[in-house]
Amino acid sequence: MKTRYGILCLIILFLSSVAEAGETVPATTADDQTNIEVTVYNSNLGLIKDTRKVTIPRGEVELRFTDVASQIMPVTVHVKSLNYPGKFSVLEQNYEYDLINEKKLFDKYVGKKIKIIDENKFQDRKKILEATLLSNNQGQIYRINDEIYLGYPGIKVLPEIPENLIAKPTLTWLCDNSATRPHRLEVSYLTGGITWEADYVMTLDKNDKSSDMSGWVTIGNKSGATYRNATLKLIAGSVHRVEKQLRDGIYQMERMAKSGAPQFKEQSFFEYHIYDLQRRTTIKDQQTKQINLLDATGITLQKEFLVRGTRGWYTGRATEESIKLPVGVYIIFANSSENRLGMPLPEGTVRLYKADSGGGQQFIGEDRIRHTPKDETVRLKVGEAFDITAEKTQTDFKRITSKLYESEWEIVLRNHRKEDATVGLLEPMTQNWEILSSNHSFKKVDAFTIRFDVKIPKDKEIKIRYRVRSGL
Repeated sequence: MKTRYGILCLIILFLSSVAEAGETVPATTADDQTNIEVTVYNSNLGLIKDTRKVTIPRGEVELRFTDVASQIMPVTVHVKSLNYPGKFSVLEQNYEYDLINEKKLFDKYVGKKIKIIDENKFQDRKKILEATLLSNNQGQIYRINDEIYLGYPGIKVLPEIPENLIAKPTLTWLCDNSATRPHRLEVSYLTGGITWEADYVMTLDKNDKSSDMSGWVTIGNKSGATYRNATLKLIAGSVHRVEKQLRDGIYQMERMAKSGAPQFKEQSFFEYHIYDLQRRTTIKDQQTKQINLLDATGITLQKEFLVRGTRGWYTGRATEESIKLPVGVYIIFANSSENRLGMPLPEGTVRLYKADSGGGQQFIGEDRIRHTPKDETVRLKVGEAFDITAEKTQTDFKRITSKLYESEWEIVLRNHRKEDATVGLLEPMTQNWEILSSNHSFKKVDAFTIRFDVKIPKDKEIKIRYRVRSGL
């Protein structure tokens, strides 16, 4: 309780000093805002456009612009008068970020005298001591009556707030103003500490043939400012930024409930996509906010089982008698208007669910998609199949020359499911290769990959055998 009372005293002293300063230095706060626009990028970056009605004395005057983000990038600040552009200019700008706290207050008073209120509530008495603060390094050290005290109980009272300590980040401008009426100042700047990402939920039907999908935007604000009743825009795309060393401490750098209609309007913007929220919203500091992005039903999809081999086996003897290969499970669908989608999908995580026999929705996997334009195919890895196995064995190996080899392989695919399954098998080749024989048809996917697509009846196995000549 004593500590809280002491901090309260310091705050009262500070506010009174600010009030005195406010009589001579004009200041504008968030209460003067007439409009606030927030544009959020994928890359921990926000563009703030803050418009305020401000009365400024004529001549060269200092103006304090408070309630800005604590992670503001001062070099990006741009200010202009919307109603009197020719009568207002900024001659100098300072960014003050040495924020007030208990440690900094004590640091400023090292070597100076302060007062300590020593209160004994049991004996109902109070005495005030004068002490010199000798050190504030990992605890306070005082000189009181020519004696050294390592710490001392009681409420510490400071006579005033030291210079250059402020309660919150502030832009201070030296302005040249010739207008007699209030300005509508528009101040824009970039800030770190604010980002957004997309999250999607897909619910598969019982046959894994179609799905419902909802998309959500998650906005995280740790920029150090609250944006009330703001116009919100989201930019999807990779915006190039110049990396530069941070100096002088200026920068500090699951499932969703079903929602109503989508609230964002999407449009192309330069080489990116912009998503404009069709209403205003408040984004509080240290807040995570989620807003519905899209809802779609009856999306047609395809489930794929896929086995991927390992490159580099064809120029040497296998180190194991047989190699077990995982069988990946993928969900594939078209992002097209014909498939009830067709909206550019921002990068994000897709989580998939499916109802069990009791009707309860169960989580079955997740994958991350990159920014996906309309009419492109989305491919999601859900997990690995439990009831389909793949085992690969080298059945023959022959060295033809020092750089030419022949090897023969057998892949056994087993289906323990209750239904037939088609499994894709991707086999990577070396630099120079030629398939000499194969008991199954295959297609050349690219210069170094072949693919087998094999239909396996339930509770059966299929053996793929091929011989390949390869060289270095």
